[in-house]
Amino acid sequence: MAKRVDPVRGFVRRGGLCWSRDGSALRSRGGEMVGVGSLGGGRRGGEVGQWKCRERERGGAGASVRVGFKGHWHRSVVASARSSGSARQEEVEHGVVAEGCVNGDAGNGAAASSNEGSISGLILPPLMTVGKSTNILWQGCMVKREDRQRMLNQKGCVIWITGLSGSGKSTLACTLDHALLQRGKLSYVLDGDNVRHGLNNNLGFSAVDRAENIRRVGEVAKLFADTGIICIASFISPYKKDRDACRSLMGAGDFIEVFMDVALEVCEQRDPKGLYKLARAGKIKGFTGVDDPYEEPQEAEIVMKAVNGVYASPQEMTVQMLAYLEENGFLRGD
Repeated sequence: MAKRVDPVRGFVRRGGLCWSRDGSALRSRGGEMVGVGSLGGGRRGGEVGQWKCRERERGGAGASVRVGFKGHWHRSVVASARSSGSARQEEVEHGVVAEGCVNGDAGNGAAASSNEGSISGLILPPLMTVGKSTNILWQGCMVKREDRQRMLNQKGCVIWITGLSGSGKSTLACTLDHALLQRGKLSYVLDGDNVRHGLNNNLGFSAVDRAENIRRVGEVAKLFADTGIICIASFISPYKKDRDACRSLMGAGDFIEVFMDVALEVCEQRDPKGLYKLARAGKIKGFTGVDDPYEEPQEAEIVMKAVNGVYASPQEMTVQMLAYLEENGFLRGD
């Protein structure tokens, strides 16, 4: 069986898989196997990942090996496999791509010489620049989103509840969160006020700060969804471009926009925090709906609005939300 490799202890082989001391190369002697390796302790530094090798065909000297990193690094490279007749073509579906070679068996922390074959010239993924962050890689892990979803028996997603202050966003979010818990499902509420107590306490309410507020929340919500959690985000999020940016972070169908279509006058009558009164008195500037715009969603997955002038209760809206999640497969992990 394939075995996790300790980059400090060095070169090991399990189930026909050779992995060198510094984690710089791998080789399969055939069959299908999964292994885990680390470059973290080696001379090159870098990635940790999971690979799956399938023997494709036997070949002679110069047989090719396709290597790729499935997920966040999609490049494929072709390396040369030189052997005295025992080389194989292998496809690495989840892989650590590195430079180096493998030479036979060794159990003492150093690669031993052998004529069983070698793979050389594999290429490390390039260092990246993302925003102001330079010289970074994506750190791959063995546990995938699908594994967590199977364990939780649900699918991760982001339910993005948007609307004016007083439209009932937080009430719906918390009611839905409780209903999911009663069903044995794991969810978490990201609330517009709550995140400003910590993560976003250095942001105000200018257009620039509001955009950054939503950007950060979108990234956090994406991480929740990747864990298999149903993330319920409750934010005014008045600007369409910011909501669309959050949607673009998610896979198709995993971002569920819920528009609380409640008239401004109704929200102002409710005014649970007294904010409209302060805004009308000029004590709050840039308040959405009063002196700052709210851009209504045009293609939200779910719209909560009045029917014959009557708005649904939080419990009734929660039933509608649960039905949507059930119908779209989010409440099962298969």
